Amino acid sequence: MKIGFIGLGIMGRHMAANLQKAGFELVVHDLRREAAEPHIGRGAQWAASPAEVAAAAPVVFTSLPGPPEFEAVAMGEAGLLAGAQPGLAVFDLSTNAPSLVRRLAPAFTEKGATLMDCPVSGGPQGAESGKLALWVGGEQAVFDRHRAVLDAIGDQVMYIGEIGAASVAKLVHNLSGYIINVALAEAFTMGVKGGVDPLTLWKAVRQGASGRSRTFDRLGDQFLVGSFDPARFALRLAHKDVSLATALGRELGVPMRLSHLTLEEMTEALARGWGHRDSRAAMILQTERAGVTIEVPRQEVQAVLANDN
Repeated sequence: MKIGFIGLGIMGRHMAANLQKAGFELVVHDLRREAAEPHIGRGAQWAASPAEVAAAAPVVFTSLPGPPEFEAVAMGEAGLLAGAQPGLAVFDLSTNAPSLVRRLAPAFTEKGATLMDCPVSGGPQGAESGKLALWVGGEQAVFDRHRAVLDAIGDQVMYIGEIGAASVAKLVHNLSGYIINVALAEAFTMGVKGGVDPLTLWKAVRQGASGRSRTFDRLGDQFLVGSFDPARFALRLAHKDVSLATALGRELGVPMRLSHLTLEEMTEALARGWGHRDSRAAMILQTERAGVTIEVPRQEVQAVLANDN
């Protein structure tokens, strides 16, 4: 199968190379032709525009910096839509705006083509090694039909839902990671200013309960199933711990914005009479504010975790 690939930057060049290693013939385009030279040297065909890529290949991948660049590639005068043939499938590997891919998808449908959002996670190292997660949104039949191509790019390919759903999942993943970064910086500066060597502190906490668990796995204990009783660790005890930490921060003169917000959440949860419930019961406050109900059957959560073993 001939595959189109647009965007041969720090991520795209590796993903395109892995498609070539898997035996796919490529048609490539980038704003800088020199970025495509290594792929051309391995037999790829150069296209002067996104429209030429779409006209030459039934499947096209785009790997671009963000929404403005993707819209220009998709909808420009010499864009993908201009060259789209019936049956064309476009998989956008960029981290994109759900609203944009949902807005553009009908234009592709009108031409008998399909737009799929397909953000990736794993960074440049994962893109090069193939240890990459691909989250796909759009028509499931199109996903199923092109699964072998997707598997040539990453080792964790997952269908998420309708168009835009994969972009939502990617934003949840990235936002969570950056919030955690800020929280860790806050807590660690308190620890270091409190007199603990940074390396010793890191070595210690990474062997604690949070350090030994995967970042998102603990959501399955209470939050995903919507059950906070009986408590694994009571909210009243967790509130005490966070109170002690914020008090230490005040003593040391360390700004602790997220910590104080966390304490406020836990205090509000205590005022609800939830002190005996699990410490994560404070998460209920956010589901109430967001107006969502999260109650996944426990056996389904356990099945996901069991597949990792």
